[in-house]
Amino acid sequence: MQRIAKFEKVSFEQYEKDFKKLFSDDFDIKSIYDEIKLPKRATTGSAGYDFFAPIDIKLEKNKTILVPTGIRAKIEEGWVLNIFPRSGLGFKHRLQLDNTVGIIDSDYYFSSNEGHIMIKLSCDAYDENHSVFVEKGNGFAQGIFMPFGITFDDEVSEKRDGGFGSTTK
Repeated sequence: MQRIAKFEKVSFEQYEKDFKKLFSDDFDIKSIYDEIKLPKRATTGSAGYDFFAPIDIKLEKNKTILVPTGIRAKIEEGWVLNIFPRSGLGFKHRLQLDNTVGIIDSDYYFSSNEGHIMIKLSCDAYDENHSVFVEKGNGFAQGIFMPFGITFDDEVSEKRDGGFGSTTK
């Protein structure tokens, strides 16, 4: 197996800043940050690295939540990290990413937000009263590293600074 990346936590300052944009002050952000687990594979044959919920996540039908994972990925050039919901949550609860697949490029690591991976989820269950609950510390998404190529006439020289659509601004 080729080793091409490393997961790290963003700084506490970055995590606190991003967390406060999304949630009330009812949380002990330092404790949440200290308990963040780096993504890991469940078995030797797993392609996906499980991302673990930093807080309890309760999501009702037709609702969304943006989860600040506290994670960044240092990825070698020529590789990308794709983020998907955990398959069991997708199958049982129609839990999905709002952008269908998260794309974490290798240069995102160097963004001014430290490459903080934020995962936006929605619940699209059939049952009107359906909700999904993911307990803090449990896996809710998975990341898979994939190689990619570029065209022979590619001449891009722009540098990234940001996420969520920043490369088209």
